[in-house]
Order: sequence, then C-alpha cells, then structure tokens
Amino acid sequence: MSRVGKYPVVVPNGVTVNLAGTELSIKGKLGQSTLSLRDNVEASIEENHVWIKPKNETKHARMMWGTTRANINNMVKGVSEGFTINLEINGVGYRAAVQGKTLQLQLGFSHDVNYPIPEGITIKCEKPTSISVTGTDKQRVGQIAAEIRAYRGPEPYKGKGVKYETETILRKEGKKK
Repeated sequence: MSRVGKYPVVVPNGVTVNLAGTELSIKGKLGQSTLSLRDNVEASIEENHVWIKPKNETKHARMMWGTTRANINNMVKGVSEGFTINLEINGVGYRAAVQGKTLQLQLGFSHDVNYPIPEGITIKCEKPTSISVTGTDKQRVGQIAAEIRAYRGPEPYKGKGVKYETETILRKEGKKK
C-alpha cells in the first residue's frame, strides 16, 4: 500500500480543482496547471480533498498511485504559494544581474554568460551575489536552478562558484610544502 497515495490532497481556499474525464485542472491565484491522469489511477474530488486510488493491484498501478498524488500536491502548492529556489554566488568578480528577459552572469570566464528567462519563471537578483528562481511548476524551477548552477559549480578548495543557498560545500585542504 502506498504510504503517500493513501492520504488526500487538501485543497486550500482560493484554489479550484476540476476533473473532466482523465484531465485534472487546478486554478489558483498564481496561475493554472493541468495533469492528464494515467490509465492505472483514478481521482475523485470530495469537498476540499482530492483522493487518488489505483484501478487495480498491479505493481505499476501502485507505483503511479503515490506519484500521481505527489504531482497533484505539488500542483496545488504551486498555484497557491509557488516554489522558490535561492542560489548564492561566491568568488571575486562573480556577479549576476537581470536585464529584461535575460539573466546576465559574470562567472570568471572571458565573456558574460547570458541565460534567457523562460515563460512562467521569475528570476530576481536582490544583491549581485544572490539569485532567486520562482515559479509555479516545481520541476521547472528546480531544472532552471540546476542549469544556472551548472555554468560554474562550487569548487572544493576556495568554494568559488554558484551554489544552492542550503548547500554546504565540503572544503578540501590545499597543497602542503
């Protein structure tokens, strides 16, 4: 039995959930999302809860039970609160700035790295050394933060590079004479 799937998804006030066949659409103050349900699971809406149940007892149906419930929960949270990932930049001369629809990064290369900001994602730079990636889709926010971090990941000797705010860098000791 799925430990995740057996609990209902609680729908907060201000969020509407509609089920039309296998299409589940969720609308909130930050936007809307749709999810097409798999063949192995079925959804039902009761009051302010969305229940997910497997249609049969196959292994794949039980796997999709918990996965579908987690995806729906992330969609509900995304359209009501949103998701944010904060990045930090460490290093002399390393900085970031948002110019229009482009994130401009100076990461010690001979050129600036320009990252186009996709639709539905908001990137802010409160300080030149901090980046905030915000959006309604958890997967896209995480993917974009990972792509920005991949331009210059943190190195273990001086800690220079782009890292997640909550990430700790295991530092190494340098060469000894």
